[in-house]
Order: sequence, then structure tokens, then C-alpha cells
Amino acid sequence: MNYFDENYKSETISEQSFSFNDMNMKGQDYSMPSQMGCCSPIYECPQERVCHRYICYEVPHIMPCNTRIINHHIYKHTFKPEYTCCEENVCENIYSSNNCC
Repeated sequence: MNYFDENYKSETISEQSFSFNDMNMKGQDYSMPSQMGCCSPIYECPQERVCHRYICYEVPHIMPCNTRIINHHIYKHTFKPEYTCCEENVCENIYSSNNCC
């Protein structure tokens, strides 16, 4: 099989049943191909072409999403001073010790 032209059919070297010694024994020189095309084509090492294919698939996932609302009630305690005033009157009685009661 020729890897470059698939329509062209030929045998591989391992399938051919001749050797270069057998051909030279027949008296023909196969070192240079003649214009008549008397030689079989030379089988070259196959080349390999690598084609990377990336096939993408969409895989649906169900992901539940819950919304939680937390209400924070904040009581800020403030203190406002209210001023008051009071007045006291103190009366003192002083008695002299010489006085008689």
C-alpha cells in the first residue's frame, strides 16, 4: 500500500520474492532505472500524520442556589443627660455654754 496515493497498488518489500543478487544474475543492471520503467518502485518508510481532534460536549449540571436573607435589627442605645438642680438650706443653732436654759 502506498501511503501517499491510495489508488496506486504495489507490493511491499516483504511481499516481493526477489533479491538484488537474483536480478544481477539475470544479466540486467538495476542500479539505475531505465526509461522503460523495468524496476519496481522503491518502498519508502511510511510517514505518519497525526491529526488531533478535540470534540467538546456540553454536560448540563443542576446547581441549586438558595438566597438567604438575614435581617439584623440593631438597637443603638443613647443616653442624653438631663440636668436638674437642687438647693439645700442648712440651719445651725449655736448655743453658748453660758446660757442657761
